[in-house]
Amino acid sequence: MPEVIFNGPAGRIEGRFQPAKGRNAPIAMILHPHPQFGGTMNNQVAYRLFYMFKERGFAVLRFNFRGVGRSQGAFDHGAGELSDAASALDWVQTVHPDARSCWVAGFSFGAWIGMQLLMRRPEIEGFISIAPPANLHDFSFLAPCPSSGLIVHGDVDKVVPTKDVQTLVDKLKMQKGIIIEQRTIEGANHFFDQKVDELIGTCGDYLDRRLAMAEAG
Repeated sequence: MPEVIFNGPAGRIEGRFQPAKGRNAPIAMILHPHPQFGGTMNNQVAYRLFYMFKERGFAVLRFNFRGVGRSQGAFDHGAGELSDAASALDWVQTVHPDARSCWVAGFSFGAWIGMQLLMRRPEIEGFISIAPPANLHDFSFLAPCPSSGLIVHGDVDKVVPTKDVQTLVDKLKMQKGIIIEQRTIEGANHFFDQKVDELIGTCGDYLDRRLAMAEAG
């Protein structure tokens, strides 16, 4: 798993990139939790998502937002981090130009950034949002949400109450042409302590179904 350094809007960005074997294999980008609360690309959920996509033949990138690890810059309350994510996607597309599709998967703060990226980049055709902080950040930009995806949260999440995630899901489900699937992991807190295997299994099952549909389509 090569370490990579590429240029971002605030300086160098540190990442880990897994190239794909196939020239037109899809791309996946993994976005980590909140930098000011210990979130890094080595967060267990982000790390496991990375390998989930790798096992399915994707070219996968995870990276540290500005000010985290060896990434330069300082925390920017989301605006700069969105620019980091856009630069990261540009970089992957440069090294893997023949990708047939692109996915983004984010956890908590990373889910918020990922869903904003979705609005800006029409090539993103699928997303996985884990514990999106619907009570902490404004998600009204998803109007309309351009891609189908999966939203997963835990039913004992004290950081993001289930009702707030449910409100977000209900709003997105009203839109035509996309399908938002929702999964609730019983007994899981915001960090999915003791529930990461179940979480990754849920995400993997969803991804397998989407990939099978794309092949059949």
